[in-house]
Amino acid sequence: MIAITRYRVPPERSDGFAADMTTVLDALAGSAGYRAGRLARTVDDPGLWALVTEWDGAGFYRRALGAYDVRLLFIPLAAFAVDEPGAYEVVVAR
Repeated sequence: MIAITRYRVPPERSDGFAADMTTVLDALAGSAGYRAGRLARTVDDPGLWALVTEWDGAGFYRRALGAYDVRLLFIPLAAFAVDEPGAYEVVVAR
C-alpha cells in the first residue's frame, strides 16, 4: 500500500519543514513493513508538499504512525496537513 499525505507549508517554513520531515522519514524507515519513502514539492505551487511512503500493508503503516517516537516527530507537522484520505491500496503495479 502507499500512503500520501499532502501539506500546505508557508514559504518561511519550507527549509525547516524539509528538515523535520526528513527526520520523520528516518524514523518511519525503522518501522516493520516500511518499503520506501520520499518527500516532494510541486513544481507549480512550491507551498504544496507531499510525503509518499510505501508499506507491506495498512496495518504496518498504522502501527508505524502510532509509535511514540514517530508521533513525537510527526504531530507538530500535522498543522500543515491537508485534510483528505491518504492510504491507498495498490490495484495495478508494473
